[in-house]
Amino acid sequence: MSYFSRLTDIVTCSLTRLLSEADDPHAAIKEIVAEMEEGLAGAKRSVATATTNAAKLKEELSEHKKRIDHWTAKAKQELTDGNDNQARLALIRKKEIDDLVAGLQQQYAAAIATQEHLMTTQRALEARLAEAQRKQKEMDAQSDGDGLADTAAADSSEDTATIDDARAQQIDEELEALRRELGDS
Repeated sequence: MSYFSRLTDIVTCSLTRLLSEADDPHAAIKEIVAEMEEGLAGAKRSVATATTNAAKLKEELSEHKKRIDHWTAKAKQELTDGNDNQARLALIRKKEIDDLVAGLQQQYAAAIATQEHLMTTQRALEARLAEAQRKQKEMDAQSDGDGLADTAAADSSEDTATIDDARAQQIDEELEALRRELGDS
């Protein structure tokens, strides 16, 4: 049974509701985690593709801006040499590239927006997956009779290990802000 038809279903799902409706909650949570992992892998591929596309557009913009500089310099040289017609042709080429750059800048802005949106979705999926994995461990611990204390201790060290450096820095900054806030109280 497929629980999710889209990535947004994962982000907006209620694990408690899904598990309460399942005939076998243990089997259901395993399937849910597997589907979330598959969705997250797809999201990571999408982020990588969007990042590559944005980088290619940035490179292309850089190359065209160099060509603009070339044609501007060419026009100046032709004017210096007294070749008004050649200077005019150089400026026509420059203007063509200016127009191309304007279009590429819009595409680049859209590519960056897409990349940021996909990265936000990926982080939301990672959060949902972490929640589902904690729930799975909790259910496993309850069925094994080990209790929740061991699971909670294991979760905190594993959660810290699964976040990327940028996210870890954001968390550290927020933690420090909370420390300052508590110190001021």
